[in-house]
Amino acid sequence: MSQKESNLPIIGGVIAAIGAGLCCAGPFVLLLLGISGSWIGNLTLLEPYRPIFILLVLALFGFSGWKIYRPIETCEPGTACAVPRVRRRRQVIFWVAALTALVLITSNYWIIWFA
Repeated sequence: MSQKESNLPIIGGVIAAIGAGLCCAGPFVLLLLGISGSWIGNLTLLEPYRPIFILLVLALFGFSGWKIYRPIETCEPGTACAVPRVRRRRQVIFWVAALTALVLITSNYWIIWFA
């Protein structure tokens, strides 16, 4: 498996998390940028799709975690997952991306304290 293919689930998970958090974090970011108006409260176009985005995030990060943390014996010799340094770097990237996704997904619960 190439480097690009192994990063697709993580990238997809982050994009899905952005979609899930867009309904709540989007208006907050606009307010932080100084863009205001009564129309900002109506930015709920993606709210009905939020559960789908959350399921997609969980599925993609679950698949990524399974690929990253699988036993090293299952990796073909000479591939990136067989190199301990590359494997460790991917694990760090996975957890940074997973925490970012968690912040975005849960934004509608904690963002009200900052707005």
